[in-house]
Amino acid sequence: MGQQVSVNPFVLDIDGDEPCLVGGRCVDCGNVTFPRYAGCPKCAGSNIEPIELGREGTLWAWTVQGFPPKSPPYLGANDAKDFHPFGVGYVELPEVIVEARLTESEPGKLKEGMAMKLTMESLFKDEEGNDVVTYAFAPAE
Repeated sequence: MGQQVSVNPFVLDIDGDEPCLVGGRCVDCGNVTFPRYAGCPKCAGSNIEPIELGREGTLWAWTVQGFPPKSPPYLGANDAKDFHPFGVGYVELPEVIVEARLTESEPGKLKEGMAMKLTMESLFKDEEGNDVVTYAFAPAE
């Protein structure tokens, strides 16, 4: 039986007690990015350290993806009969604003300024039977 694996361990670390997003902080100017870049877009420095981003934030803006995205690069179900709409939004974390999948896709249940928390969602099963997961944000209760 498979296990959960991150779609991209460079941005989503699932090896600890809780999943976390991995961003980058420029040691020279303190600028934070997500995902982590090799160089700083603010000061052009190259001394970037990985940092764990906050797991809770605020929904800044959102929409609903109501049709299958083109593939590639989308890795989830892109066949119209298997596709389920999903929310997409910008979530403001303490360190940076990130673009993310949302667990809620019902427009009436989403509103700007609502509290959100980091979670994971399954994208697909790989050849070994592993559940490949990505990050998402769910409304905080």
